[in-house]
Amino acid sequence: MHYDAVLFDFDGVVVETPSSRHLSDALGRTYEKLERSGPTPGTFQAFLAGDFESIAQRCRNLGIDTDVFCAQAAREMVRAQREEVERGLRSAYDDVTAVRSLEPPLGIVSDNHPTAVSTLLDRFGLRSLFETVYGCPLTSDGLARRKPDPTNLESAMDALEADDALYVGDRAVDVRAADNAGIDSALIARDEDDQPETDVEPTYRFSSLSALPSILE
Repeated sequence: MHYDAVLFDFDGVVVETPSSRHLSDALGRTYEKLERSGPTPGTFQAFLAGDFESIAQRCRNLGIDTDVFCAQAAREMVRAQREEVERGLRSAYDDVTAVRSLEPPLGIVSDNHPTAVSTLLDRFGLRSLFETVYGCPLTSDGLARRKPDPTNLESAMDALEADDALYVGDRAVDVRAADNAGIDSALIARDEDDQPETDVEPTYRFSSLSALPSILE
């Protein structure tokens, strides 16, 4: 199948997913540096879900400026993910080498913070593979673009001048985002016994990025 571009989710597709415990610790450091107690489990879940209104309400309750909080939280989250890599606790998947042989232009569209994505791509020597990278900053507008919203997928396609793209993800929300953008999707499940349930059927299912070259022939 011919595509003008291939777009990838980041965590769980190109690199291993970050540790929830390390992200929770990073949020805890944010509260400490702003001299507040917390976070509550509900706050952490709202943070992971990108629920900006819940985050803003918590900030109002604590008397913290939301922009100040989000900027500090972003720094701590990026730092936590960088340290995971430096300590050998998180790596790129071995099968990402298959991406090097693909002919269409490539891009990243992730719900992770764009600085974290770019930092990790640099650390793993993968940055040159991807012509464009889109993430979701910790701002109201940034979190509103989280999947299944198709905005970042559409922006990446515009940047690559692509009319027809394939999006590779590992979650049901990735398939839904691709469907919302009107493009094909590939759902990767490295554990074949743990297939994500989806309300939209992906165009392709596979267990390794190594399957991509044959799909794109």
